[in-house]
Amino acid sequence: MKQGAQGSAERDVDGAVGAARVPPQMRAADVSRPRGETGTAVRGEHTHSEVPIPRPVVQRASVRGQVLDALRTALVAGELRPGEVYSAPALGERFGVSATPVREAMQQLTLEGAVEVVPNRGFRVVERGARELAELAEVRSLIEVPVMLRLARTVPVERWAELRPLAEATVRAAASGCRATYAESDRAFHRAVLLLSGNEQLVQIAEDLHRRSQWPLVGAPAARAGRADLIADAAEHTALLDALIARDLDVVRGLVGEHFVGAGS
Repeated sequence: MKQGAQGSAERDVDGAVGAARVPPQMRAADVSRPRGETGTAVRGEHTHSEVPIPRPVVQRASVRGQVLDALRTALVAGELRPGEVYSAPALGERFGVSATPVREAMQQLTLEGAVEVVPNRGFRVVERGARELAELAEVRSLIEVPVMLRLARTVPVERWAELRPLAEATVRAAASGCRATYAESDRAFHRAVLLLSGNEQLVQIAEDLHRRSQWPLVGAPAARAGRADLIADAAEHTALLDALIARDLDVVRGLVGEHFVGAGS
């Protein structure tokens, strides 16, 4: 890591985010290009008679989005540790991109409450305790339990059956022991269930709360749940789906409430 402007207190991230790498094609897309593109010839370039090809306007957003995904994965996996400060240039060097998309992605994580800005140093991963996790579980329960009970009464059985592959995917992800992989499949299942409500605002709010509940707690080495806990949590998805198909409201209510305080939440 570079020293000087970044400050001696800044941590070297080599080995801290080793598993969260940005694809090579993204690195190439992040290389700066001369000003004057999108139809304007740049000095020294061949023009001849060829038609200028404008740079895709989504390229920058694509880089930022991939960096954001990589950072979220590193957070869930515990590779970005609570309380530690990480700089955009150092992370950019690790990912093989410039500091700009990293800084933009970190600003988004700041809005989500995952990190906080440390002036002239970078971004500190927010330290979270068991109380915050319990509060998130309570809010999710207040939002999602009534919705799932309503869906259990109204959604046709065949629609629930269509979600079976997603529930089974969480079981496979849990068996892999990779918390980041499980977290992604866990969110996909819950999102699919809530989408049946037809309320996109509800889905977005619930997913934000869900993502927050997956961040590691302070003091946890890499993840607060082991492989066995993830497998048990995934099994609740298939049990919940069975209860929804059977329209067993008592079982649905109990499973959803318990699931929010489980390993995967």
